Amino acid sequence: MKTFVQLAVLAAACSALAASSANAEPFAYAANEKSGTISIIDTATNTVVGDIQAGKKPRGMAGTLKQLFVSDQPAKALQVVDIAEKKVVKSIHVGESPEGVYISPDNKLLAVAVEEDNSVHFIDPDTGETTFAVKTEGENPEHAVFSTDGKWVYVSAEDADSVDIIDVAQKKQVASVQVGKRPRGIGFTPDGKLAYVASELADTVYAIDVATQKAVATIKAGVRANGVTINPDGKSVYVTNGGDGTVSVIDVATNTITKTIPVGKRPWNMAITPDGKRLFVANGRSNSVTVIDTEKLEAVTDIAVGEMPWGVFIPR
Repeated sequence: MKTFVQLAVLAAACSALAASSANAEPFAYAANEKSGTISIIDTATNTVVGDIQAGKKPRGMAGTLKQLFVSDQPAKALQVVDIAEKKVVKSIHVGESPEGVYISPDNKLLAVAVEEDNSVHFIDPDTGETTFAVKTEGENPEHAVFSTDGKWVYVSAEDADSVDIIDVAQKKQVASVQVGKRPRGIGFTPDGKLAYVASELADTVYAIDVATQKAVATIKAGVRANGVTINPDGKSVYVTNGGDGTVSVIDVATNTITKTIPVGKRPWNMAITPDGKRLFVANGRSNSVTVIDTEKLEAVTDIAVGEMPWGVFIPR
């Protein structure tokens, strides 16, 4: 029978192990369109530690700590990747030319923007079944992002000048918000009050009030503003500018750009670490991922990945 001291030592060891696991640096995953691979990046060392074959043209990606759901345009499907096994274990048919993939805050629903179908498919990640689909007003939808509370999905489309809003409970589009031409990346502040949308052909970012579903601020960004990521602290918005190879940093309190950071060629979609301290930027024409220190607001390194990375995803 274990003594009180032995039990105390065992409890302390378990606690230390749990703390170590909780504080471990996450892995980042870069989807490489031309290579048909996902580069696995160890964010502790900023190095690629492996690659996963994921169809012929992987683009959008979402998932959990156990599995990734990756859009594969030629296959008209989501490729399901087992993270532990580092391989595709299942393929889910979704429609012609799937692109952006997002998971709800409770991890119970996937939203997939299906370009040629002009629709968003909502999929149960456990069964792989499409539970419902919603046609969008905008043509060629690219991103379909859940709001912080999971009640809404904001959809951007390449051939549009507005953002379509889907009510998840009602399973239909209920509104649209006028922005600039070709809206692209979308990000919600952690408090759920604002959504930021980059409009590529307008070189502009729009802040949308979620409660009123109206744009309340316009911020001029760089050339061909594209991807949007928001710091977990809710204070900063990061926007890639594909035309001039930079990332704009927007201060949420003032809706002004406070810094422009040079990165690689044609920066696209990004991911930020859970602690908000490092931003990983996919550079499509440089075949690299730039790591930005968000406290110093400067690029610290470039990581060589596969050909034409579309974006980066960090599971939480």
